[in-house]
Parts: sequence; structure tokens; C-alpha cells
Amino acid sequence: MSPDVVIAITVVIGAVAAVFGGMHRLITRLEHRLEARFKNIDARFDQVDARIDRVECRIDRVESRLESLENEIVEVKVAVARFEGPHRSLVGLKRN
Repeated sequence: MSPDVVIAITVVIGAVAAVFGGMHRLITRLEHRLEARFKNIDARFDQVDARIDRVECRIDRVESRLESLENEIVEVKVAVARFEGPHRSLVGLKRN
């Protein structure tokens, strides 16, 4: 092989290596940017999950209060029926 061919091949290999090196740096930067974005997205999902948990807890408390109020309403209806006397029927006092 002549020295000119060896030099040409060396130059081509050097150029290809430079291009691949630049692409590697570009891909590495993009990878870091994506990791940062996904980290932010994960943090947002964690915040949403925490908010959903708080809302579910509030719903549970409201359901508990509603059940308690329903029981109190039934107790009041029974007390009124007893107060009105034996001629009053307890129809409609069943819980749904």
C-alpha cells in the first residue's frame, strides 16, 4: 500500500472518529436532559399521588360522617314514632 493511501485511510478514520465522538457527546447531553425531565415528571406524579391520597382520606371522612348522620336520623325517627304513640307505624324507617 502506498503512503498516500495509508494517509487517506488515516484521515477518513480520524474524521469518522471525530463525528462519532461528537455524536456521543450530543447523545450524552440529550440523555442527561431527558433524565432531568423525567425526574421532574416523577416528582409531579408523586405530588399528584399525595393529593389523591388526601382527597381519598377526605372522602372516607365524609362517608363516615354521612353514615353517622343517617343513623342519627333513624334514631330521631324512632324516637318521634315512640313519642307519638303506638298508633304510629315505623314504616319508612328502614335504612336504604
